[in-house]
Formats: sequence, C-alpha cells, structure tokens
Amino acid sequence: MKQKMIAVINDFSGFGRCSLMVSVPIISAMKIQCCGLPTAILSNHTGYPEFFFDDYTEKMREYYMNWKKLGLHFDGIYTGFLGSVRQVAIVEDFIKEFAEKDTRIIVDPVMGDNGRRYATIGDNLCREIRKLLPLSSIITPNLTEACLLAGIEYREPGADVEELRAIARKLRHHGASDIVITGINDGNDICDFVWQENGRCELMRQPSSGKAHAGTGDVFASIIAADAVNGVSFPQSVRRAAGFVGKSIALSDELGIPPQDGVCFEEMLGELVG
Repeated sequence: MKQKMIAVINDFSGFGRCSLMVSVPIISAMKIQCCGLPTAILSNHTGYPEFFFDDYTEKMREYYMNWKKLGLHFDGIYTGFLGSVRQVAIVEDFIKEFAEKDTRIIVDPVMGDNGRRYATIGDNLCREIRKLLPLSSIITPNLTEACLLAGIEYREPGADVEELRAIARKLRHHGASDIVITGINDGNDICDFVWQENGRCELMRQPSSGKAHAGTGDVFASIIAADAVNGVSFPQSVRRAAGFVGKSIALSDELGIPPQDGVCFEEMLGELVG
C-alpha cells in the first residue's frame, strides 16, 4: 500500500482562497498527497485592485525535472490556470513525462466567466488549451469556458439539456472524455451538466446558496480531482463537489466574508474526510 499523489499545476496566490491555496488543503483532507507546480506566484489573486505577480514560466521545467530525478509517480495530474501558450506546452510535456496508464488527468480550463474571456486568454491560447482535451480524463469548464473550447458563441441557455448536450458533443469531438459544465444559472437554481464517456448525461440541480465568490471553481475541481484518484464515480463526485461549494458559499455569506476573499471552505473540511 502507498499513499496516492496528485500533481497540481496552477498559480499560487497567497491571499484570496483560490488556486493552489485551495487545492493543497482540500486534496490533503481527502487523504492524498498534493504536490504543487506553480505557474505564477501572486500575493493575492487578480480580482483585487493591487497585486504582486511573478511569472514562473521560465522555472517550471527545471522545477518538475527534479521531481523526475526523484522518481516521483503521480496517480493524478490536475491543471488549472495557464497564462500563456508556452505554459500549455510545458503542461503537455509534463503529462508525457509523468502520466502512466492509470493516471487520472483533470483539466480545469480557466479561461473566463459570465460570457467573457479573461484578459490573458486570446485566440491562440484558447486553441492551445483545447489541445489538452484529448489528454484529459475529466474536464471541468464553466459554461463560458465550455463555449470557448467548443468554438461556439456563448449564450446563457439556462438548463436547456439539448443545448448543453450539443456543447458537450463539441467537446467530445475535440477529445474530452468525462465532462462537467459547471455553475449554470437557471432561475433560483445552480446546475451542473454531466456528460460521461459512455454517453450518459445528467443535469444536476441545487438551489442557489448565495453570492458568487472567487475561487469556487478551484474548490470544485480539487474535489473532483481527489475523488477521481480515489475511485469515486464521476456523478457522485460532482454531487459532492457541488454540495460542498454550496454549503461553503452559504456559510461565507453568513459570516460576512467579501466575495473576492473566496469561501471559508476551511470550516467545512471535515465533510471531505472519510
């Protein structure tokens, strides 16, 4: 027996509850060793008016090649924010170096939200991120990111299963296997659309828990990644991740935590143990 390990490739933002600062405690609580490969170092995430930023692109290969020298083997590889075409190429090389037959690869394509791309996501970077889909076991885009990857115009479809199914088909055409399109607003509900590699699909619905908070996608994807490595079924994992995020949002609003400060998932970690 050995403890399982996940490599998480994402930025490190010291304040604001996102990225590696979310993944490390959540994946650790789920009894998996979390090994972080930073894409950038930030004092706090870019949703604040001021932040320190250090691009880590030039250091990433040397960093992970030392893992290779140590003979590390990962049960999962989870990718988050990638800020450039070069970083996508580094991730592709990392997967080629470390992925084995049973390695679960979770791609969270951090590209935009609410119908808009993030400032760093141009057409070239969008095309490069799409190249990660055939390498993935699971992808976790929100609706905006799913449309960008599928190459279709964004339109908020609510919970229209046929439209969501059409988007998922496009993602499958680009090589994705298991897909969850997250955070779909439908009246007073938040929905997640699950498409499994075997063709089964399901729209999961829960009441909206409160305000939109930064970093909830990172919380969601971290749970999905850990569950994938732990052998939890994909639909069950999506339900757990969505429920955990919903409870964390509700508690954060109750405690008066500003939305840009993320969610107080720390209060809820005990629910993920076991």
